[in-house]
This record gives sequence, structure tokens and C-alpha cells, in this order.
Amino acid sequence: MERRVSTMAALLYTAAFMAASSVSSEAAQPKASFEDNFSIMWSEDHFKTSEDGQIWYLSLDKETGCGFQTKHKYRFGWFSMKLKLVGGDSAGVVTAYYMCTENGAGPTRDELDFEFLGNRTGEPYLIQTNIYKNGTGNREMRHMLWFDPTEEYHTYSILWDNLQIVFFVDKVAIRVHKNNGEPNNFFPNEKPMYLFSSIWNADDWATRGGLEKTDWKKAPFVSFYKDFTVEGCQWEDPYPASVSTTTKYWWDQYDAWHLSDEQKMDYAWVRRNLVIYDYCKDTERFPALPVECKLSPWD
Repeated sequence: MERRVSTMAALLYTAAFMAASSVSSEAAQPKASFEDNFSIMWSEDHFKTSEDGQIWYLSLDKETGCGFQTKHKYRFGWFSMKLKLVGGDSAGVVTAYYMCTENGAGPTRDELDFEFLGNRTGEPYLIQTNIYKNGTGNREMRHMLWFDPTEEYHTYSILWDNLQIVFFVDKVAIRVHKNNGEPNNFFPNEKPMYLFSSIWNADDWATRGGLEKTDWKKAPFVSFYKDFTVEGCQWEDPYPASVSTTTKYWWDQYDAWHLSDEQKMDYAWVRRNLVIYDYCKDTERFPALPVECKLSPWD
């Protein structure tokens, strides 16, 4: 599977590049430096860059973690970053990479989450994803990975349009969240979002439900970032022209609203082999499954 995924990822990257190259200049284009794109949210002394400024480091110690956010909000598009996660014993450590309507866990926020849950040495990382609308989440999924995310950089991306949200790892779809085209309480599509990343201590829940605690003798814990890419609609009050008013942007076209045949092949493999938890299959927690669980990711 690893070889097939790598081949497929290359094909998907080519397709994404061709699509992105056709985007109008009115859509937001990425800039090279950290300062052009991001601001530090807290603990600037726990943030560093490489000498050339192209690699960014967030560190966590017993005192504090660190986080950053984009300077602009976006509504719809493709959002991507390369990460290398904390190596060794990372139990209790969470590296979060997510989109949110605000800086903070407000009661009416919309949010799209990647959370990388650390573990004891030799145990695999888990990825938890979640989706909030108007402050309500409880839409968790957990996946294993087909590689060690601490050894090399890997690309983590979110495609967000009016009809679907897709979480990608190295251009391989691992989660699909569909819209039903009607007003609802499960698909965030009305509010623009910032993109964030942070590293923080969550040993009360992150590793084996909080049984494995952070070993502070291993601190500082460092996560690595580079190659931020956004092809999306940068928000401008009161309503930017690029928000689904035409179909000239690639995320507003048919190919972005559905998985391709190749993406479906990889997604099917992920569903069979890598899913650890899916809230849509948790009938004990949800005796009546949420309405979005009835929507097919294959359509």
C-alpha cells in the first residue's frame, strides 16, 4: 500500500498543482516568510526559525507551549502545511493544526481540527480530527498512519468548500464530511476561519485516555513546520467576491465537490485499515446517529 499511496499522491499533487495554477489572481496566494502569513499567539520565546526562515519550530516545556495563527481569515479553499512531529517519548503532548473562526474556544465557534496525539516510545502516533459548527463538536475520528510522522516531513491539508470538507495526509483523503445542501447544524460553511497551529500538554486525556503522563525530563518537545500553502478566498468585510459567487475558482467546481476515482481507492483503503474510532459508528454514545452520518462520502 505504501508504494501505491506514494504513486497516487504524486498524481494527486500534479492534479492539485494544475488546478491551483488556474486560480484567478483575485484568490489569496501564499507568501514566503512566516511574518507575511502568521502571528505568534503566545510564548514567542518558544518559537524559533531556521537560519533561512523556511522552517519553524514550536516547543513545549513544563512552563508553557506555543502557537501561531494566520493574519487573515479565509472562507473555502485548500490549506496545507508540512509537519514533522515530536519524536521519541511524546506521551501527553498534542500538536494541533486546525482552522477556527476565532482565537479561543468560543461558545459559537466553527472549527476544523487535526490533532496529533503523542505516545510512549515505540507506539504509533494517532491523528484525531473533529468538526465544530456553532460551538458543537463531538464529531471525532481517530486514525493510525502508514508511516512514522516523526522521521520526515509529511503534508497535512484541508479542502473546504460548500459541499464537502476533506482532510488529507500526503494528498490521501482520510476523512470526508459532506454537506446536504440545506440549512443544518453540522456543516460549517458560513463563517470565515483563521488557520492555527500549537503544541501543548494534554496528558489528562491525550494518551490512553490520560493514563500516560508527560515525561517532563524529555522536554523540550519540538514540532517542525514548513511550506505553508493556501489557495483560498481571503475574507474581506462584508463579503468578498471570491466566496462561491462564481465557479471560476477551482474549489467552486465539480472536481472539488467529490472525490476522484483515485481518491476513492485510497479512501476505501484508509477506511478499512486505519480508522481507530468513528463517531458515526458509536451507537452507544449516539443511539440515534447524527444526521450527517447518513450522507455518503462517495457521492
